[in-house]
This record gives sequence, C-alpha cells and structure tokens, in this order.
Amino acid sequence: MSRKKESRDTGGGRPPRLRQGAEPLDWSRRRFNTALTAGLAAVTSLAGAARSQTAGERPLRRAENVEVLNPRTRVPVSLIIDDSTCLVNLAHFAIPQFAEVFPQRYLQDWKSLPREIPDSFVRTFGEWSAETGVKGKYSIVPFPACVGWIDRDLPGWSREELEASLDLVRTLLLPNWDIHPEMVTHTWGIDTATGRPYPDRTEANMENWGFSAGKSVDFLTDYMAYALRLLKNVGLPCEGITTPGGFGNRVLPELAQASLRACRDVFRAEIPHYFRHLYTDDTSVAPRVEYAGGLEGADPECVVSIIGCTGDWFGGWDGLTPGSIDRLITANGRGGRLPEVIARGEPAIMVCHWPGIYYNGDLVGYRILQGAVQRLHASHDNVIWMKLSEIARYWAARELTRIEWLDNGLRLRAPFAAASFTLSIAGRAAAGLTCEAAGTEVVLKQIERVAGLRSGTWVQQRERLLCCFDLPRGESELRLQV
Repeated sequence: MSRKKESRDTGGGRPPRLRQGAEPLDWSRRRFNTALTAGLAAVTSLAGAARSQTAGERPLRRAENVEVLNPRTRVPVSLIIDDSTCLVNLAHFAIPQFAEVFPQRYLQDWKSLPREIPDSFVRTFGEWSAETGVKGKYSIVPFPACVGWIDRDLPGWSREELEASLDLVRTLLLPNWDIHPEMVTHTWGIDTATGRPYPDRTEANMENWGFSAGKSVDFLTDYMAYALRLLKNVGLPCEGITTPGGFGNRVLPELAQASLRACRDVFRAEIPHYFRHLYTDDTSVAPRVEYAGGLEGADPECVVSIIGCTGDWFGGWDGLTPGSIDRLITANGRGGRLPEVIARGEPAIMVCHWPGIYYNGDLVGYRILQGAVQRLHASHDNVIWMKLSEIARYWAARELTRIEWLDNGLRLRAPFAAASFTLSIAGRAAAGLTCEAAGTEVVLKQIERVAGLRSGTWVQQRERLLCCFDLPRGESELRLQV
C-alpha cells in the first residue's frame, strides 16, 4: 500500500503512510471523506514528527575537513516490495475484509482476482533481479488475511506447496532481499495470547488503521515480536519491520522503539530498521538513525527509519491500477522521480506492491519495473543496489562513528562495522594510505579514477583525497603516508 505525501493514488483508498513531519490523522470514515472531498494531503508541517522521534547519542567529536560520503561515492538504490507472502494473493483475500469496515470504499470485484500469485512468477522475478543486481526488501506476511499460517498450514494449498514456496524464498530471494513481516495479518489485529482476531470487527481492530493507535512500546514490541517469531519458525531471518498501511502513524516514537526491541529480542539484529514513511515531494528521504545509545560501550544500539521516494507507480496495491514508467524515470534518464532523488545524493528507494507487480497474471507492474531498471542502468553509472539492511548499516556507521585527527591520519571509533566506508579528506595529499585495526594493517591501493573506487582503494584529487575501506567495529586508524 502506498506511503506518500499526497492522498493515495493506488485506487484502494487505504490511509496513507504518514509523511515525515505530518501530524497523525484521525482516519474515521467521516474525516476520510472530508479530506478526500477537499483533496487534502495527509500532511501539515515538518516540525511535528521530527520532534516526535529521538535521534539519541551522536559522537562527541568529529574531525574537521573529513566527510563521510555515500559508499564508493555512489547513490544507493533499492526496491521495497509490500503485500507479498507465500502463494496468497493478499489483494484477493484482504479486500472483502477491508470492505467489512469500509463498504463504500472497497468496491473492487475481488472474486475476479486470482487467489494465488504462483511460485513460477516468484522464480521468474527472483532470477531476473539476481541477473540485473536489483536488491531490496520482500515482505512475508505470516498470517496473510487470516487465511493460514506460514509456519503451519495455508488452507487451499498442500503442505508440500507451502514448503516449496518457503524454500524458494530462502534459496532464491534471501541473498539479495531482506525479509520483513508486514505485521501479522495485514488485516485484522490478533490477540497474541490466542492467535485469533479480536471479536470487535471495527476499524480499531484493523492493523492498517486504528489498531496501533494509543498502544504502548511494550504492546507494539510484543505484537511485532509475535510476527517475527513466525518467520523465525520457518527459517527466514529478519533485521527489519514493514508497517501495513497506517500502522504506527499515530505512535511514531513507540513504533521506532518497538521495532528496535522486537528485532533485537527475536533475531538479535545488530541494527534494526523499519519502513514506515515515503515522500514524493522535496522532503529529504535520507534514512533517519534514531534512538542511538551506548556508542562507547560493548552493546551499542540504534534503529534506522528507511524512507521510500516513490508511490506505487507500477501496478497499484490491488493489481488493478496500471502505473507509469515515466513517473519513475523518463526514456532519456533525466526526468522522473529517480533521477531527481539521485541528483540529491539520497537513497532512491522505490515502493511497489506484489499484487500490482504480478497484476493478475498480466505482469503490468513487472514490465514497468523492468523498464525502469533498464533506463536507470543505461543512464546512471553512479548508483549501487543495496538491501535495506545494508543501507541502514551504512547510515548508522556514517552518523555514529567517531572520527578524530592524529598527527599522521585519523582514528575512528565505530560502534558498527560497514562495508565500503568512504571518506573525503579535504586539504590533504598522501603518497599512500593504510588502515590498521586489531593489529592488522591493510595497504590501500591508489587508483586514478573516482569511478573505480571500491573497498581497499583511494584516489588523490586536487584538494582532497577519497578513500574506501571496510570499516571494522571498534577502533581503527587510517594512516596517511606523506
């Protein structure tokens, strides 16, 4: 389901994910209709939500004339896939449940939608993404629309079919895709003590709407941990959480803290992350490192808010709304949302929904995605595909590493390791660079062109030098030979 500044354009009418800075909305039916009639966006000011989250600790000292750049000086790109799970076409099963609460808003002929998104398409998609280098996040809803449990049975499919579907995710998708729960059902909230939906069939008990409103950190942690354990039961590791629809938009501080706790409790994730926001205006889409603490100790922690930069311009959340490739990137590679965000140097993270990618077997969203990736690769040689967990790790290291000048270089104190950590050091020239950590010294190789930067290399420019290396956790030194 689309998360964007403006009202949803996916055709489903589900409440939008809150823009950073927007005050939480009361998504009663009356208020929704009023907002829809007025054409109002679900936003107010940037200051509100910015104050509702806590950045936490930051390094006390940061060396002057030293800047942490994007990995290898490239701009991360990624793809968020929502509403996906094993076999179940969530749109087919969720629409009648949404219509039970909002009968005037969910008028789609859901019975005409296929009940299944077949594993043959998952294989096609997985092989294509591996060949093209596309990475991102793929949801697995553990109790999709209350149809069945991925760690038990899915009525309508054999146990063998369910096991084969899970194995396909584990073997084909996991190397390049983070797996997230999208809460437990993506429809009705469940009682974690019984595993059954709450009996009151109202908006207040739907995950997408009011279920999270007013809930404590402890309640949300328990609920998220329940979803995570279901994925753990079937061997799917998770470092992050995706919120379904409007889940968490009225309890943003609690959501962030609960994501941190739940991922650490169930999977011992070092750097948990969550996907709650997307913006399609001029708001920054750089990841937010929140609730950082213990940076100088043995158990540092933080949680990273990953932010999308597009709406679902592929096939809609229900597979009934064809998108537009030009909204993502034009044929010449200069127009559209992706080039705009890439030019700012911020991660360009696209957002789509699995039913819309499959598009009821017509693959409309999939073709748009393929075309967008082809245009992106043809026009941009300064991007790097990363999973959400990789982006979260890099941004945590970027913001939380202490960097100090030494006589002959830099001392770095990193609470978290990060691959391809890239520094710009202004006003310095060097004959060579070495990186030393835990008694091991690595000599970095000098190269001629910035485009060739990768871990273990450096480039001397006129007034600065650029270096790229794998940053270890703990203390290390970058030494300049003059």
